[in-house]
Amino acid sequence: MKILFLDQSGKPGGAELCLLDIAMCHRGQCLVGLFEDGAFRQLLEENQIAVQILSQAAIGVRKQSSWLAGLKSVRQLAPLIAKVVHLSRQYDLIYANTQKALVVGAIASLVSGRPLVYHLHDILSLEHFSSTNQRLAVALANRARLVIANSQASRTAFIEAGGNPETVHVVYNGFHLQQYQENHNQAKILRLTLELQEKFVIGHFSRLSPWKGQHVLLEALSHCSENVVAVFVGDALFGEQDYVQQLQSQVDHLGLRDRVTFLGFRSDVIPLMQMCDLVVHTSTVAEPFGRVIVEAMLCGTPVIAAKAGGALELVESGETGWLVTPGDVHELADAIAHCQQNSTEAAAIAQRAQHEAQRRFNLDTINQQSAHLLASKALKISSSK
Repeated sequence: MKILFLDQSGKPGGAELCLLDIAMCHRGQCLVGLFEDGAFRQLLEENQIAVQILSQAAIGVRKQSSWLAGLKSVRQLAPLIAKVVHLSRQYDLIYANTQKALVVGAIASLVSGRPLVYHLHDILSLEHFSSTNQRLAVALANRARLVIANSQASRTAFIEAGGNPETVHVVYNGFHLQQYQENHNQAKILRLTLELQEKFVIGHFSRLSPWKGQHVLLEALSHCSENVVAVFVGDALFGEQDYVQQLQSQVDHLGLRDRVTFLGFRSDVIPLMQMCDLVVHTSTVAEPFGRVIVEAMLCGTPVIAAKAGGALELVESGETGWLVTPGDVHELADAIAHCQQNSTEAAAIAQRAQHEAQRRFNLDTINQQSAHLLASKALKISSSK
């Protein structure tokens, strides 16, 4: 089966890393079309996956954009859609991996007659999307032969927004287990290099964005003991530099300059997680899945996560981690203190979480699930020709 994958981003976020794993299974029989250039292209090329940059300018529509902004983007989208239509005729199906890819892929599918598969990495709620974009996403997704949701939370929100329950199936993100069983020496070196000896280190791993809640952790940190420090891995995307400045001002206002480190984007995420005493997830609205949560579990590092969305499917509070109310600073600070003061319990919970994550999120098993779904749709495609 030859697949044309489409993705809007040139940067390797969670959706892109998931796409990389799927495309690896179809290497030699697929092309990944990106709507902008960046490090994700390089990552695909390093893994011998064919990739092509389909647009020279970022599409100027966001999840909260109005219908007017959408209309203004039509002129920009037209040549991109034409290019995808032409390319898609060389492939058996179009696989849209992101929202903007869905818009382009759905229209191209209609013109070229190639079936559409959509990978839903978002919770289609009004907390994340404007009503216009929510309705558009659902309408276009309902044209797909298959919608792959990354969690039950994403599937439920899709159906509640009007999505077809017959076409949507849940497939969690998968992970290369071997990667998380290495790098322990590197983790020790990182801790020395960053001068974090004798500290209780909290790690926060995500892009810097208001809904990811880095400000919540900073506020909670101000209520923790002096030897508790925070390391933030990630940077701003999608025009959110103002939030970075807000975080820097908050650090100064709270007097945390000696207890907070911003590392920006890093490729050594696994040893950085292994270096931490605790990984904290602080999204203020429901997370569609939560790759960071699973990665920390696989690293054997205790996890505190915001109690909403996909996190509820990943963490059993008190058994494989801790869940706290999104945005509740004092509840988060109390959970951090509990982990710090009960290290034996935290280690036992982290070990249980690691075993559970290894059982549930093995990439080989996840890839089999994806392959089965795609093959079943391919049979429908063949029988309909």
